[in-house]
Amino acid sequence: MNKHYIFNPNEIENIINKFGNEFYEKVQRDIEVYADKWALTSFQLVPSYSAKLVFKCYSESYGNAVLKIGQLSQGVIATELSTLREYGGRRFGRVFDTDIENGVILEECLRPGIPLRNESSLEERLSVFASLFNDLHITPAKADLYPSYTEWVSKITEYMSKREDCKELYRHMKKAEDICLSVAASYSKQMLLHGDFHHDNILLGDNGKYVIIDPKGVIGDPVFDVPRFILNEFGDEVTHEVYQKINDIIGSLEEKLHIPNDILRKCLYVETAMGECWMVEDGAPPEDFPRLLKAVALAESLLYS
Repeated sequence: MNKHYIFNPNEIENIINKFGNEFYEKVQRDIEVYADKWALTSFQLVPSYSAKLVFKCYSESYGNAVLKIGQLSQGVIATELSTLREYGGRRFGRVFDTDIENGVILEECLRPGIPLRNESSLEERLSVFASLFNDLHITPAKADLYPSYTEWVSKITEYMSKREDCKELYRHMKKAEDICLSVAASYSKQMLLHGDFHHDNILLGDNGKYVIIDPKGVIGDPVFDVPRFILNEFGDEVTHEVYQKINDIIGSLEEKLHIPNDILRKCLYVETAMGECWMVEDGAPPEDFPRLLKAVALAESLLYS
């Protein structure tokens, strides 16, 4: 029995459904091992269940910390650590210690850690994002450690081509792939991107400055690191007001990032189609498909504004 953290039945079910029972057992063992190794206490599970499990905790050696445990087969921890090391802490949170062979990393827990999503002013959100984005991206020392953005797009397009139950989403994804390849032909820098650069991965630190967390690590032109942020401004409902808001955001970011308006629109369509198709791949039920389509249709309509 793990003496450091007791999972409740709902957490166990979510972990096994997402990762499988073998990974759940690994996590139980890892918490024991690294609680002793790094003197960790006060565990709190962050209920995201994305590519890895994340716990807030306290370390006698380092202070407030975040413990991340990933699946070895996915390599998400290794890619994240490689990205953080390449950036050398610049604009990113610190890494305290790691065991990459076992898919475990201990990072700084930012305080107060308020996500940029909580900032009520849209203009402030855009200004913070632009300040972090501009002059951020670097050429990786070992590009072969990372997937490429175009590979991401092509991989999900191929997956969707085999789904017989959502042909309209596949149509969008195929169109998005063609657009992505055309953009990549002109915007061809091979730089290290965050890959998931949105509001909840931008947190307020104790010095009053925002810090970036949770890079996925992917190779491509910096233009492909913009649309995930815009996509997170869509909200839950697709309305004319949302359309106008996103239109205004694109105009603002064109000025702040010096990226042409039409390129931002194309990248947004690609990212939206890919994000919604990833939802399908992750098991979204058929009754969710109309909602996913609405988001992609909104991004498509913005292509022609």
